[in-house]
Amino acid sequence: MVEVQLQKGDPSEKIDDVPEGLFISFSVVTTILVAVHLFALMISTCILPNIEAVSNVHNITAVNESPHEHMRVFIEVAWCFSTGLGIFLFLVEIAVLMWVKFYQFSTWAAIISTGILVPVLILFVAFAVHFYRTLVVHKYERSAQGLIELENMATQLKDNGPRVEDV
Repeated sequence: MVEVQLQKGDPSEKIDDVPEGLFISFSVVTTILVAVHLFALMISTCILPNIEAVSNVHNITAVNESPHEHMRVFIEVAWCFSTGLGIFLFLVEIAVLMWVKFYQFSTWAAIISTGILVPVLILFVAFAVHFYRTLVVHKYERSAQGLIELENMATQLKDNGPRVEDV
C-alpha cells in the first residue's frame, strides 16, 4: 500500500493547485483496491479451513461433500479479484499517485511515470487475457474429452450389455 501525507497550506507541498479530480480518482481507486483485497481475503479465510479439514480426511465421500467443491466459483472470484483486478488497480493507483504528488513540482515526472506504467498495464492485461483463455481452453478440452469417453462407455454398454429379453 501507499501512504500519502498532504497538508493544505504547507509551502513545501504545493497541493493547493492540484485538480480536485486527481484527489477524487486517487481516493476512489484506493478504496476499490482495499475493498477488492479485503473481499478476496475474506473468501480465502472462510474457505481455507474447509480445504485443510478435507485434506486430512481420507474418505472420498467427505471430499465430494466438502463445501469448497460447491464454492468453486467464489474461490475463482477471489483469485481473479486478488491477482488480476488487484494488481491492475495497484498499477493505476501508482499512476494517479504520481500525478497527485508531482503535479505542481514536475509535470514531466508524472507524464514519464504514466508513460512507463501504460505499457506495463498493457502487458499485464495481455498476459492475464492469454492466461485465462489458456485455462478456459484447457478446461473445455478436458470436458469435451470426458463427454467423448462417456459416449464411448454408453455405446459399449449398449452393444455389449445384457438385454432385457435375456434377463
